[in-house]
Amino acid sequence: MKDADVRPSAWRAVAAATALNAPLGSLYAFSVFLKPLEALLGLSRADLALVFGLASAGFGAGMLLAPFIFALASPAMLVLACAGVSATGIAIAATAHGLLQLAVGYGVLFGAGGGAAYILAQQAVNLALTRRHGLVNGYIVSLYPAGAMIAAPLFGWSIAELGVRATLGGLAAVLALTGAASAWFIARSRVTLAAAAAAVAPAAGERRRGVFWRLWLVFFLAASAGLMVLSQAAGIIAAYGGATTLAIYGTTFIAGSIAAARVTGGWMVDWLTIPRVAAGAHAVALAGNVALTLWPGPGVAVLALTLVGLGYGVISGLTAAAVAVYWRRALYGRMASRIYLGWCAAAIILPITAGRLFDLTQGYGVAIVIAAGGNVLGIIVALGLPHERAARAEP
Repeated sequence: MKDADVRPSAWRAVAAATALNAPLGSLYAFSVFLKPLEALLGLSRADLALVFGLASAGFGAGMLLAPFIFALASPAMLVLACAGVSATGIAIAATAHGLLQLAVGYGVLFGAGGGAAYILAQQAVNLALTRRHGLVNGYIVSLYPAGAMIAAPLFGWSIAELGVRATLGGLAAVLALTGAASAWFIARSRVTLAAAAAAVAPAAGERRRGVFWRLWLVFFLAASAGLMVLSQAAGIIAAYGGATTLAIYGTTFIAGSIAAARVTGGWMVDWLTIPRVAAGAHAVALAGNVALTLWPGPGVAVLALTLVGLGYGVISGLTAAAVAVYWRRALYGRMASRIYLGWCAAAIILPITAGRLFDLTQGYGVAIVIAAGGNVLGIIVALGLPHERAARAEP
């Protein structure tokens, strides 16, 4: 990416997004906490899947709320508020003695703060950008799995050495510190969000409802399989016979693959048509689900889940970039927050279903078949998206 393509204000906005969203990406490393929290609090796999589902619902609520608070305070103050809510939620989870506290802290507060921060960072960056929307948006959405890739082995070590409560307490402190750093960067960028406030409504011709729902469904179907993998990767690998070490480092590898795929998916939109990239990504995920169904085993599980993650990652990067292609920059936060509700629905439906099926069958075979069916439908829907290209400069 050439310096001429991105102004200094955009570089600082990207730095703010990095500091804010990378540690919040530890949400994707939740699967590392499954067995320790089951032992500590006496919870079932379905209970913990519910907590992750609530975090996803909170994430969605935070995203929807974000455009309505753009005009209420400076971007730096909004960043501090988002980081503060998330850090408070994790602190409550660290002291939890049952499902309710864990659900409120990790589920509602951590999720809501993260969702608002996610949209706030993306809107700020897109207002500062004039070109390279695909590559930069792919990078921004890659921060969550990149954060999980770093967090998963650290959480595994910390849980073994210090325990679950100390690990969550340390995460709360990190969120507070990185939130302060992000606020400093966003203040230095001098980006304002007033032009993207909720009062800025799209014109009749800009709504593009058919495009919206196709993109929403393509994203939802990919996220259903991808979030089942991210939320329960360690548990899935263990269910197919993998040792604890393989489960932890397999989760780390999968998260890293998703991070790289998100950057790649965004970058591909700068050069290729959106339907072609989206259909290909669903086909990759389908190959992983089919492989694990036909050849179950720990090694195949890691490979198959990686393929599912790659497909989901490409779709995530593509979706972030496609919003910038199909709608103007000032509408980015509004449209993205609504499309990302597909992520929230996906995180609630299939992961909870998979957790319940595991409790009943002690396996994930049925959930994998369901995910494969979603990929087939995703290929069909993706091919109907408009063929607009991102390789254009916006006035």
